[in-house]
Amino acid sequence: MSMKPLKILVSGDVEGHFSTLFKRVETIQKKNGNFDLLLCVGDFFGRDLSAWSQYKSGSLKVPISTLILGPTKSELEIYYSGEEGEELCEGVTYLGRQGKFTGSSGLQIAYLSGLDGSGNKGGDCSFTANDARSLTAPVVNEPGFKGVDILITSQWPKDVEKYGSASRRGEGKYPSSSCIAELARVLKPRYHFAGLEGVYYERQPYRNHQVLLEPARHTTRFVALANTGNKEKLKYLYAFNIVPLSKMDATELVKQPEDVTECPYIPSSVLAPKQEEEGQQFFYDMKAGPPTKGRKRGHQGERGGGGGGGRRRQEGENRHRDYQEKKPRKDAQPAGPCWFCLGSPEVEKHLVVSVSDKAYLALAKGGLVPDHVLILPVHHHQSLISCPEDVVRQIDKYKSCLRKMFKSQDKSVVFFERNFKTQHLQIQAVPIPQDSITDIKDTFMSCAESEKIELAEIPKHSDLKQIVPDGAPYFFVELPTGEKCLHRISRHFPLQFGREAVCEPAILNMPERVDWRSCKLEKDEEKDMAASFKANFKPFDFNFL
Repeated sequence: MSMKPLKILVSGDVEGHFSTLFKRVETIQKKNGNFDLLLCVGDFFGRDLSAWSQYKSGSLKVPISTLILGPTKSELEIYYSGEEGEELCEGVTYLGRQGKFTGSSGLQIAYLSGLDGSGNKGGDCSFTANDARSLTAPVVNEPGFKGVDILITSQWPKDVEKYGSASRRGEGKYPSSSCIAELARVLKPRYHFAGLEGVYYERQPYRNHQVLLEPARHTTRFVALANTGNKEKLKYLYAFNIVPLSKMDATELVKQPEDVTECPYIPSSVLAPKQEEEGQQFFYDMKAGPPTKGRKRGHQGERGGGGGGGRRRQEGENRHRDYQEKKPRKDAQPAGPCWFCLGSPEVEKHLVVSVSDKAYLALAKGGLVPDHVLILPVHHHQSLISCPEDVVRQIDKYKSCLRKMFKSQDKSVVFFERNFKTQHLQIQAVPIPQDSITDIKDTFMSCAESEKIELAEIPKHSDLKQIVPDGAPYFFVELPTGEKCLHRISRHFPLQFGREAVCEPAILNMPERVDWRSCKLEKDEEKDMAASFKANFKPFDFNFL
């Protein structure tokens, strides 16, 4: 049975004319039925604070779930006090600087906020080539990548009018962006929406393949929208139906309309990584190296709270695959015994504190605090990205139970995963004092800065599997404030980074416990701690509810 199309509305620059926009949306919905989503490109806010305060206070209601981009003007930054992916008022969500949003329907929306600031550091109102590259890097070497459903930017892509009809833009208020052009070329959106120029322009659809040289692909429609309630009465609201690309029949997807043109963008190096960043384009070999004297195969990483099991491999080891390899490596059974496969004789079963059919909990060896635990899949999966959905759901159940237990103790919990120099997925769950929550994000960010690694926020509702390709190394942390942060590991990474951040004075204030090996206990002590945790956790354990 075919999926019912989603009904989407897209608006140009609102500039604070909220009542004009939302009244128009209500009129459309009365006539055509409810729409699923409103996307807003360009500047959503204006200088009149009072217009927004009525929606912020709840005295006026937003009639549709609305996703907006970030500001393009510094004076509008005052409206963005919330975090990326957070509701600014009921019904209005700020997507963030850049990322990919995947709805429960499977609809994929890529977004890039602000104006092109390439060559500069980029502030809150601008983006850099690195920001755009974070969207293209995961898919640039992925042959199976088909594209995304929708791309929204505020600025126009460079050369978009080539081969198509001319717009009324003229000289334009802003220079068009080479970064956005290359972003659109690589991501292959079915629809690309932009604003800022105060004109309505719908370009003829263009191809995403070379005729006779490549298999047929879907086409892209670029649509620019005028300002809300403009005096010229130019179109500022665009309505369309769409079935997510992932749910479409391939034959229907690649049908070519009669007015289709060639792609206006030529391949560019504007988003190519700098020489020192080239590792970002590689897929890494996560397998254990050949066994060495005195070391069993499969024992890489660390058994303790630092993020692994068994004895450490040398930090210098970081062998990446040939970048020309066609596909990221899928998880396989370990070459030798694994410390964490529950059926393995290597598992220290006295540390296991809860078991279900897909996942289990175990105390961390050398834990930071007595209730520091690991969430692990029962069977062999290397990372959260490679886990089947049923395993992920059970891992999420354990997270929910742990949150409830620690909340009853007036604590919060931080979860982090290091998919680097590990063989079997381990999600660290570390309880922290409730009063340290306000400092936790800044602490992780400052630690990342001191280690010279880029830890970027991703939207709270985003799916990690849509952001990082299977097989690529990364560090991922979920903060008790609901924020999620990601670092894509390109070359070197401090193996104890998660512990280092949590041990900072603002959180646990335990700098002496960064190295798990200095925290190891005797087996009898570990057994006592496991028994105590089991007793405390049982009232919250979904296996007993």
